[in-house]
Amino acid sequence: MTSAVTTESSARPGYGQLLRTPGALGFLLPGFAARLPFGMLTISILLLVQHTTGSYANAGIVSAVTGISMALCAPLMGNLTDKHGQSAVLLPVVLVHAAAVSALVALALLGAPVLAIAAAAIPAGASVPQVGPMVRARWAAKLEGSPLLPTAAAFESVTDEFTFVVGPVLATALCTGLHPSAGLITEATLSLLGGLLFAAQRATQPKGHAQTATGGERASALSFPGLRVLIVAFLGIGAVFGGMQVSMAAFSSEMGNPGANGLLYGVFAAGNMLAGIACGAIAWKIGPRRRLLLGYIGLTATASLLWTADSMVLLAAIGLLVGLCIAPALITGYTMIEALIPANARTEAFTWLTGAVAFGQAIAVIVAGRLTDAHGSSYGFLVPAAATALALVTLLSLRAKLAPRAGGRIVSSSDTPQGREDRGRQRDLTTV
Repeated sequence: MTSAVTTESSARPGYGQLLRTPGALGFLLPGFAARLPFGMLTISILLLVQHTTGSYANAGIVSAVTGISMALCAPLMGNLTDKHGQSAVLLPVVLVHAAAVSALVALALLGAPVLAIAAAAIPAGASVPQVGPMVRARWAAKLEGSPLLPTAAAFESVTDEFTFVVGPVLATALCTGLHPSAGLITEATLSLLGGLLFAAQRATQPKGHAQTATGGERASALSFPGLRVLIVAFLGIGAVFGGMQVSMAAFSSEMGNPGANGLLYGVFAAGNMLAGIACGAIAWKIGPRRRLLLGYIGLTATASLLWTADSMVLLAAIGLLVGLCIAPALITGYTMIEALIPANARTEAFTWLTGAVAFGQAIAVIVAGRLTDAHGSSYGFLVPAAATALALVTLLSLRAKLAPRAGGRIVSSSDTPQGREDRGRQRDLTTV
C-alpha cells in the first residue's frame, strides 16, 4: 500500500478540498451550532452567579465545579459513544443538559445558597455534549489514512479556538445587555437544537463497537499508553489557557486598564488561530511525534517568559508567541490519535484529550487565582510555565510510548485483514 507519510509529504491538501469531502458540511454546520455553547458555559455561569451573589469567589467556585465535572465525565460519554453510536448518546445528553442548566439558572435567580448552585453545576458540567470529539471521530472515520487528516485536525483546532473567542463575547453581551441569565439560556438552547440536528446526521457517524471484530470486549482508549502521555501534554495546554485567563485579567487591572484584558487575550487567541490555519496548509516532512515535541518545546519556552512582562505591549507580544506555539502541539496531538488508538475507541480518546484541557484549565484557574491574590499577576503566570515544563519532561521521557509498537499492536489487536492493513500503516508512520 502507499505510505501515508509519503502521500502526505508529496501532497498539499487544502481546506477547500477538505470541505468538499462528501457529507462533511452536513455534520459541520449543526456541529458548530452545538459547539459554540462550549465557549459560553463557564463565563455565563460566572457572570450570573456573580450578579446574584455579589461575589467573584463564589462565581469562580461554581465555574470550576462545572469544568471539573465536565472533564471527569467526558471520557465516560466518549466510551458510551464508541459502544453505542453518537446519536444514541447525544439525544438524551442534550435533554439532560438543557434541564440541568435551567435548574442552575432558576436556583441562582431565586437566591439559593452557593452550595446548592454548585450542586446544580455538577450535572450541568457532566452533561456538556461532547460534539467536538464526535466531529473529530467523524473526520477520522471518513479520512482514515488520508493526507487530509492533519488538515481536518487543524480545521477543528481553529474551530475550537473560534468558539472560545466568539462564545465568551456573545455570552458577555447577552448577560450585560439583556439579562444576567440570557447567556445560559442561549447556551442551553443552542446545545439542545444544535445537538438534535447533529444527531440527526446518522449517515456520517461512525458505527458503535460494543465488541471487537473477534467478539472480545472493546478495550478502553485509556489502556493505550500513547494516549496517557498525550493526556499529560493536554493538561499542560489547559493550564496555559486557565493561567493566562486569570493572570491577564489581573495584569490589566494592575496596569490601571481592566478593559485591555479582552484585547490581550484576543491577541493570544489570534496567534493560536493563525498557527492553526498554517498547520493545516503545510505539507509536513517530519513525523507527528517530532512535531509534537518541537511544538511543546516552543510552548514551554514562550510560556516561561510570561512572568517577565512589565508592559501591555510586551505581554501582548509574548502572548502572541504562546498562541503560535499552542496550535502545533494541540493539532498534532489530535492527529496522532488515528495512529495510536483503534477506530472503535477514538471518540473516547478525543474526549480524554478534551477533558484534559478542561481539567488543566480549571485547576490552573484556581491555583493562578490564589497566587495572583496573594502575590500579584506575575506569580499567576508561573502556573502555565510550571505546567508546560512538567508536561515537556514527561513527553521527552516517555516519547517512545507515542510510537506504535512493533507490528502495530497498539492500533489493532485483531488479525483481520483490516488489522493487518492498520499495522502496515503504523510501520509507515514509525519511519518518520
